[in-house]
Amino acid sequence: MNAIIAFALRMRALMVALFVLVLIGGVTAFVQLNIEAYPDPVPPLVDIVTQNPGQSAEEIERYITIPIEVGVATAPYLNAMRTISLFGLSDVKLQFTYDLTYEEAEQKVLNRLSQLPALQNQAQPTISPWSPTGEVYRYQLVGPPGYSVMDLKTLQDWVLARRFRAVPGVIDVTGWGGKTKTFEIQIDREKLVAYGLTLPQVLQTLTNSNINVGGNTVNIGQQSAVVRGVGLIRSMTDIRNTMLTAANGTPVFLSDIAEIVVGNKPRLGIAGRDEQDDIVQGIVLMRRGQQSLPTIRRVEAEVEKINTSGILPPGVHIERIYDRSDLISLTTHTVLFNLVFGMILVFFVQWIFLGDLRSALIVSSTIPFALFFAMIILVLRGESANLLSVGAIDFGLIVDASMEPPSLLLLPVLEENSQRSSGRRPRSTERFSFPPRSLSSASFRCSR
Repeated sequence: MNAIIAFALRMRALMVALFVLVLIGGVTAFVQLNIEAYPDPVPPLVDIVTQNPGQSAEEIERYITIPIEVGVATAPYLNAMRTISLFGLSDVKLQFTYDLTYEEAEQKVLNRLSQLPALQNQAQPTISPWSPTGEVYRYQLVGPPGYSVMDLKTLQDWVLARRFRAVPGVIDVTGWGGKTKTFEIQIDREKLVAYGLTLPQVLQTLTNSNINVGGNTVNIGQQSAVVRGVGLIRSMTDIRNTMLTAANGTPVFLSDIAEIVVGNKPRLGIAGRDEQDDIVQGIVLMRRGQQSLPTIRRVEAEVEKINTSGILPPGVHIERIYDRSDLISLTTHTVLFNLVFGMILVFFVQWIFLGDLRSALIVSSTIPFALFFAMIILVLRGESANLLSVGAIDFGLIVDASMEPPSLLLLPVLEENSQRSSGRRPRSTERFSFPPRSLSSASFRCSR
């Protein structure tokens, strides 16, 4: 260590050049550095969600949750398992150790889910895309006066969700508020009995009528035409014109025994904003491991495209509620402010107590030097910076610089100042012996 410090004192020009080089590299690295608002330090957590409508919590526990627990219990590096069974919903959370990445843990869970026997009512377990740091953009879908929240929710589910899922870095879109549109068939029981039909027959006929079927081909000269039966229901008129049976050669349509109306699913919640007590909003979830700012920029570009290209009906547009770029900007501003303020504070404190300008400059310059050097390492390793990591480094550098006694690089300066004040010519320094961390017990030796 003594030899390194002695070399640095002799090669001052080289040290200044190295300091400037690190500052330039640090600024370049800071521009390229991925800055997050907060980290996700928890070990990999895989959330298995299974829906089975109409089943009680006891049935969900017995026929859904327990078979999933047994199937995934042998996954390697599994640290903890937490489950909850609700009405129609099973939630199994698997927490793994740090030996696996999230992608590896997810793949091991998927491998075991594929080996599960068939669950009750053919329920399909799915992996939840939610993560603690996944919410990056929240928006509200606004329509003109008189536009119902049911129509807005329909646009959210069938137009916006599919477009946002196609944005690179986005894993899913969660819709809140509004009413989910349904087509309800209100059957008249007396008419049903009069035509000699049963409810299962009506349901089966509707199911068969809502499919496309393929036939053979018909040769027309040297060409062949494909025969298809198109039966997909596209409107309420198609539902009304569904043929159920024939009575004495007269077709019986669904409209003869039932009334078809537009309804909505039972609401389990409501979303509001400011003075509006019933709105439709969406939350864009970022894929794990992606960078927040680039993903937000792509989402904003997609929002601008949707609002200006006529994809939505006239008068309907997307309004931004929140995105994480605000928090990231605040985080960056906080770190930079602490850096500049701490450097100035340390400079004046050292200058006042040491009475030497060069000593204060040397100590205060270690703050940006060390911080930019840390940023270069972060970029080279492909890591991201956040308020906790960069803030801790920044604060630690300031405290260390302000509390470090000048027993290393500052002692030659102090010795030189004392010699000048006594009228003696400063001696050349070739070998140094540096004391412990105490200025009162410090000693400085040099020889020609």
